[in-house]
Amino acid sequence: MATMTLDQHIEITPGVAGGKPRIAGHRITVQNIVIWCDRLGLSPDEIAEEYNISLADVHAALAYYFDHREEIDDSIAESEAFAESLKKTTSSKLARILGSRSVDE
Repeated sequence: MATMTLDQHIEITPGVAGGKPRIAGHRITVQNIVIWCDRLGLSPDEIAEEYNISLADVHAALAYYFDHREEIDDSIAESEAFAESLKKTTSSKLARILGSRSVDE
């Protein structure tokens, strides 16, 4: 059995997951791992269990992040800016439904 190295845990494939670095064989990006860990407070063990990936995959993603921190942080910021622009230009179906109801209902 071959020993996996960091470059075997993380891959970048044009056209898959937006060409972002991801866990090999999965569509889970390094960016996802960072957000789940840093922003949502999930532990590497919780991430591995929840998403059916190895603990080594999670740590490889975090190692990749620390080696490419500016690139990943910029990607996260771009994704957040895109989401905010969508919120401003796309009306909420729930808001439309609630807005059409009268107070007496």
